Order: sequence, then structure tokens, then C-alpha cells
Amino acid sequence: MPGDSDKTVFAKGMAPQNKGGGSKPWLPWLVTAVVALLAGVAGYFGYGAYAMQKERAEAAEKSAAEARAQTVSTEQARKALEAQLSQQLAAKDQKLTALEDERTRLSTEREQLQLAVQEKDAELARLKATYEDIEQKLKAEIADGEIRLSQGEGRIQVDLVDKILFDSGEASLSPRGSEVLARLGTVLSKVENRSILVSGHTDDAPPSQRLAATYPTNWELSVARAVNVVRFLGEKASVPPGKLVAAGHSDTKPVASNANAKGRARNRRIEILLIPDLPAGKQGETKTAADAR
Repeated sequence: MPGDSDKTVFAKGMAPQNKGGGSKPWLPWLVTAVVALLAGVAGYFGYGAYAMQKERAEAAEKSAAEARAQTVSTEQARKALEAQLSQQLAAKDQKLTALEDERTRLSTEREQLQLAVQEKDAELARLKATYEDIEQKLKAEIADGEIRLSQGEGRIQVDLVDKILFDSGEASLSPRGSEVLARLGTVLSKVENRSILVSGHTDDAPPSQRLAATYPTNWELSVARAVNVVRFLGEKASVPPGKLVAAGHSDTKPVASNANAKGRARNRRIEILLIPDLPAGKQGETKTAADAR
């Protein structure tokens, strides 16, 4: 039978398969595939975790770097601000020092000014007292117009016409002249911080023939008269010689016209000028300048 023949062939060619659960050759492959799949899944998740961890690490490093940069920037800003504040404080300290120096300078100047004002007031008071004393001593001659007394710019000037000091055409003091100078000397001897400049003046008439041999011109006559007044004040009236200066001006400084007798009489005079003392070293310059006048 065909059916039997087939069965016989089957029996000869191979063993019949066990449909109920015999050998399974595909199982190892399945296991391998599953293992590989699991490994892949594990690797995937492991790589993902690594990538995430790396990303987090990089983010943390970046954040740390930014924090460090921010710290550096903040420190630099702090130092810059400290430097700026230090400069501002130094500038303010400098201004305060300058203001304090200026205040001290102004205070010193104010004190010096106050002292100068006090000294000036005291000097004016002394000058006024001297003026009034001279006025009292020479009251009669002032009233007669023989002596002119004036004051201004810290000076006192006494103008004496020649006739009360000298005889006509003479350079030596007359008895009356000595008496007048003695009265004036009592005031001048007490004067402080003043130089006393004695100047001789003439009119424009030349010396007479009698005097020409001794005084060829009015220069010699004016100087001789001034010197004799200075010598009397220093030797007879106790005026300190160091305060006295003599000068002659001839007819170069008239105070009136020489065209008439009255004017010429006024021009023939002795001027006694009380001027403030100059600092040491400049007095010689003053005397030289006075001699040249």
C-alpha cells in the first residue's frame, strides 16, 4: 500500500520528529539574541546614564567656571571700587589739608593785619603827639608865619624861614636861631622810629661878593646851612646823630616865585622833615638819594 510504503521510507530516511517536545536547536540562538538585546538595552541605558552624567558634569564644570569667573570679576570690581574710593578719600584729604592750610594762612594774615593796624594806630598817635608838641613849642613863630608846620602821609614837615635861624647871607646860626632850634630839639630828641632830614634851600640870587669866597654858589650855602642845623641838633639838643641827615638843594626847589621879595623870602628856608625809618641797609640809599636831590 502506498501508505505503508511511505511510512517505510520515512522510517528508513530519518527518525520521526517528536512533536510533543523533543530537541529545540533554535533555543540557543534565541537566548543569545535575548542576551544581546538585553546587553544592548543595558548598554543603551548605560550610555545614556553616562552621557547624562557627563552632561551634568560638564554643566557643573561650566557653572563652576562661571562662578569662578563671576568671583574674579566681583573681586576685580571690588578692588577697582576700593582703589576709586581710596583715590576719592585721598583727594578729599588733600582738599581738607589745603583748606586747613588756607585757614591757617588766613588766620595768620588776619593776626598780622590786626597787629599792623594796631601798630599803625599807635604810630599815628605818636605822630599826632609829636606834631602837637612841636606846635606848642613853636607857637609864637608859627603864629608870626616864620615857621610852617604840616603833616601828611606819615610825615611831619617844619619849614623855617632863614631869617629866624641865620643873619642875612650867613650860614652860621644866629643866637635866635639857636634858641628856636633848642626848643625844637626838645621834641626831636624824643622822637622814635623816625629819621630827621634837614634840607637847605635858597632863592635864585647868587651869594654876595663877601660870601663868594666861602660859598661860590647857592649849593655850598644851602649845604652849609643844613649842616650847621644838623650839628646843633646833634651836639646841643641831644638828638641822636644817627637819625640826622643833611642835604642842600640850592634854588632848585622853590615854594614861591622868585620874582618878588616875599616869594624869595619864603624860598630861603630850612626844611626839617620827619620820615619813618627804613630797614637797615636802605638808609644809605635814602641818604644818597637825599644828597642827590
